[in-house]
Amino acid sequence: MNNTQEIRAQYDADTITVYQAYGKTIALPAIENNQFSHPFSFHRMTWIKPSYLWLMERSNWATKPQQEFILGIKIKRAYWEYALSLGVLTHPDLAIYADGLDWERKFEQAKVHIQWDPERTLRGAKLQVRSIQVGISRHLIEEYNNEWIVAIDDLTPLTKKISQLKKQGKYKEAKRLLPKERVYILPDELQKRIGIK
Repeated sequence: MNNTQEIRAQYDADTITVYQAYGKTIALPAIENNQFSHPFSFHRMTWIKPSYLWLMERSNWATKPQQEFILGIKIKRAYWEYALSLGVLTHPDLAIYADGLDWERKFEQAKVHIQWDPERTLRGAKLQVRSIQVGISRHLIEEYNNEWIVAIDDLTPLTKKISQLKKQGKYKEAKRLLPKERVYILPDELQKRIGIK
């Protein structure tokens, strides 16, 4: 890995916004109640991503089945950093783990998985910068739902508007509507733990 990992996010003094995409049966109650409920699964890992454009690539701008609603989930920064402090990378980075076995043991026991994927441009091209996605395991999901979340915003109308401008070739206008993300700086020890060189 080179040193191009960055957490880019929309955040303030207390919260950071992460993104998830769901179908309406999960999304609509979540938007209404500011938390998830059935049929959201509390028994498997859920992935949260602070990069809006990365989720756009993953959900194909909210057009993939069961990803038609884009949620902007504001969570408390203290819990975000707590989650990262528990994180184990999805690959055995030997700058962090003693060897493959050490990584495997830690990965199997991890309550949080950390994965780095190429960040995307508005046009969908891959960047050299890698963007983080964080897997919250079933051991933490109830806590995530009940304690971490401050608000859940429906970003579907915004997403559709940006997507429409893209289709019309109006990239300048589309870019102005994107969430304002900037680099989220972590303490050195936490950066090392999650593979930020």
